[in-house]
Amino acid sequence: MRLATLKSPQSPDGELVVIDPSGQYFARAGAVAPNLRVALETWSAASPKLTVLAADLAKGESASVHREKIEWDKLHSPLPRSFQWADGSAFLHHVRLVRRARNAPIPDSIYQVPLMYQGGSDDFLAPTESIPFVDEKFGLDFEGEVAVITDFVPMGISPEQAINKILLLILVNDVTLRGLIPDELAMGFGFFQSKPSSAFSPFALTPDELGDSWKGGRVHLPLHVELNGKFFGRADAGEMHFHFGQLIAHAARTRNLGPGTIVGSGTVSNDKPDVGSSCLVERRMLEQIEKGAASTPFMKIGDRVRIFMKDASGKNLFGDINQDVVSASTSNSHR
Repeated sequence: MRLATLKSPQSPDGELVVIDPSGQYFARAGAVAPNLRVALETWSAASPKLTVLAADLAKGESASVHREKIEWDKLHSPLPRSFQWADGSAFLHHVRLVRRARNAPIPDSIYQVPLMYQGGSDDFLAPTESIPFVDEKFGLDFEGEVAVITDFVPMGISPEQAINKILLLILVNDVTLRGLIPDELAMGFGFFQSKPSSAFSPFALTPDELGDSWKGGRVHLPLHVELNGKFFGRADAGEMHFHFGQLIAHAARTRNLGPGTIVGSGTVSNDKPDVGSSCLVERRMLEQIEKGAASTPFMKIGDRVRIFMKDASGKNLFGDINQDVVSASTSNSHR
């Protein structure tokens, strides 16, 4: 099934809805759980009821449940906030390029131990919400990723067991301020100001929605990225060096993970010239390698990024992350 969250003035967690197979209609799921956070915390009881609701909604006009047409700007990220957002870096081609871009060494341990940072999770952007532009020197970049939402995960879980703790999958735009990263990392404590609010796809999918494309803890489909209406990338999300079970187990090595924890794949990246990139810094690094200098600018006011994923039949699985860039003074940053 596919789930989504309506924005709500009554709750920062929004209102839980179920999405029909066409991706154009929804049914409210408040009788099961008021929002996705509660549904995740009571998943064993909520999931069967949501499945029944989804099956009824799939009947179309003959459904006994009330159908409503989706208005995309009224959808929030499936989890407007979460107790935890941990982002990995499972695509080693991306790791090599971005480290080369900032003249950082590549440790041998990246092949055995996932890189991961803990991001801000109290205020995610909606999938169509504008990205605030603060300063050109900050180097505003997008990063297209896949992520999972987990059930409760006990400390010390194995990677194989961790795969079974995945409840939902989503797409991510991990907004990044490249110009702030070097100084932050040089201080020895990691990302903070360089990682503002991320946005997630409108729909969250149970793994069965992906069919054969979900195997080995990976989503074996291309992630499409467009910049200002033009092709930017379609890298295969299945080429993760570390699968999601390994990423979750890494995050849970010394702590429990609460239900609703979001774990990201890191920027989807392939070492194949014809598939493009999922972020600007990769393209800039490739230009520097090939031509001696980067020519692609970072994002500026008026730019728009679209991130989506289709299955083999062309069905848009998660809906679109579709964000423009506006001045921070006119954004929704004070909502």
